[in-house]
Amino acid sequence: MSMNKDSLPNIGTMMTAEVDGLSIRYAKGGATSGTPILLMSPWPESIYSFHSVLPELTTKNPVILIDLPGFGRSQSRPEVMAPEAMGDFIIALFRQLGIARAHVVAPDVGTPAVLFAAAKRPELFESLVVGGAAMRADLAAGVLKDLIYSPPGALANIDGADGVKDYLALAAQLTPPAIIEDFRAASSGRRFEEAAQFVRGYLIDSPKLETKLSSISTPALIMYGKSDPIVPSENGRFLADRLPHNRHLPLDAGHRVWEEAATEYAKALVAWFDGDYRSMNSDRIVERFSSAS
Repeated sequence: MSMNKDSLPNIGTMMTAEVDGLSIRYAKGGATSGTPILLMSPWPESIYSFHSVLPELTTKNPVILIDLPGFGRSQSRPEVMAPEAMGDFIIALFRQLGIARAHVVAPDVGTPAVLFAAAKRPELFESLVVGGAAMRADLAAGVLKDLIYSPPGALANIDGADGVKDYLALAAQLTPPAIIEDFRAASSGRRFEEAAQFVRGYLIDSPKLETKLSSISTPALIMYGKSDPIVPSENGRFLADRLPHNRHLPLDAGHRVWEEAATEYAKALVAWFDGDYRSMNSDRIVERFSSAS
């Protein structure tokens, strides 16, 4: 998406909605008919994370980009900052926005939340695109593993914008400055500490989610970076071994696969929504690709 490096791109009509007492930022665009595609922002980023892939998605489907509670620029509350509770919030979000059924793209922290939601309310989900999230605490690495095991309040006395400084410096090699500033604001003040509580919740919720994965009938595309330094590829394989109807697509990228491999990521999304997801049937399907081949 072309843009001035000093201004935010047009990702649709920016809006807020009150859902379960929280102000949620989202954007709407794309076609006026068809099954909606919901994109849920990764951490510590925002709905602008998808600026590179969005143009490929807006021609055939309505598109809604959502900052989940505590992420991006949406409000937070302690009770929703854990994977299962966030999954319940996603169900409430569908109801609030009047969405009967949708495709959902939920990388990173969105993955465990939407999987919990799909296990509870499968009729809401046409398909899922997931990946790049630690599926067990011991499968995380680097700073993410440190955050999972950090005690509550460990980051309360720092400005969260400083806490994500190194991450954003690396992200800025590809992402325009105006978007980096939106990411920085997403973690400022106590927001980084509040968001960290979500990944601390993996310790309790990940074992519960593991028992539900085999019951999730929704077709799932699992995409992540093969060289992700904080969520190693074992996490993607963990999902591929357990979700009954999945396509497994590791890409040549690190953690920010939606930006580092934007062309391949967008191409896979378009093919998936154009009908590839319908090839997932009652027989377990796992396809392994290498973008290097």
